[in-house]
Amino acid sequence: MKGRRTTDLLAIDFYLPLFEFSHIMKRYTVFAGLWLALAGGLFAQDDDLLKGLEPEITNDFVLATFKGTRLINLHTLEVPGRRTLDFRISHRFGPLNSGWYDFFGLDGGASIRIGLEYSPDGRLCFGVGRTSYEKMLDGFLKYRLLRQRESGWSPVSITLFSSAFATMQRDVNKEANGFDKYEPYSNRLSFANQIIIGRKFSDRFSLQIAPTMVHYNLAEHISDKNDVYLLTAATRFKFTKRLALTLEYGWRATGYSRQKYYDSLGIGIDIETGGHVFQLFATNSLGLVENQFLAHTTDKWSDMGIRFGFNVSRVFSL
Repeated sequence: MKGRRTTDLLAIDFYLPLFEFSHIMKRYTVFAGLWLALAGGLFAQDDDLLKGLEPEITNDFVLATFKGTRLINLHTLEVPGRRTLDFRISHRFGPLNSGWYDFFGLDGGASIRIGLEYSPDGRLCFGVGRTSYEKMLDGFLKYRLLRQRESGWSPVSITLFSSAFATMQRDVNKEANGFDKYEPYSNRLSFANQIIIGRKFSDRFSLQIAPTMVHYNLAEHISDKNDVYLLTAATRFKFTKRLALTLEYGWRATGYSRQKYYDSLGIGIDIETGGHVFQLFATNSLGLVENQFLAHTTDKWSDMGIRFGFNVSRVFSL
């Protein structure tokens, strides 16, 4: 059935299909991840990606609520430090319930994202990325509206987040249906917006929540909605100097009556080393960006639809 799209939306030519390199990404992601985890860059920071904020300590700001701009799938309230470039690789393997033939997901069905994000001042951040799943291009803006202070008069941090997505995949049912569902071009677009509110309760424990809205210009099924409203939560508990337990959850408040989609849940470990954070985790989501994992997660933990994955972040001072 031909999907619905919102009316009177302008076609936004914000994204262009610059590179079709998902096969290259799949071939070299593991090698690149190991290289990033082990090698030091000539211009890389010697500490974590928030080091650029150190000059602001005199302003009584609470630092390092989270140790990176992502937890598992979700954005955190953090942005890179001043004049800092963050190069990220994210990888999700296939589901455990694929069995021995696919070696419980390690042989295939992987999803990969390569992204860059930059902050000129430690408050405003912009980033771009390419995901192999659905050949998705994404771009986003983050802004630290309010920062938690040691003095207590500002007990929480608030970060605004807005992103846009464009799928570059072809409509495989074009010939059978007699039309291209991605015509007009605006049907390829979707958007996400969040208000991220968080607090560092102690040196060990941090928590954030984020009211979220995801909008799709094209809803794939007649029973789906163009707008999906969610509440996400993410927490981090540091149990050694370099290791922390992470947990995130996205609760879909409204938007889908179909039972084919499920809430996204991830559990992981953060490993801190000089200049980068290496994240290992398990999640039921194949998608790597908000329009994919928040509203279109199709696997359940109870059915062993669990995927192992990792994120690698390497930061550079410019």
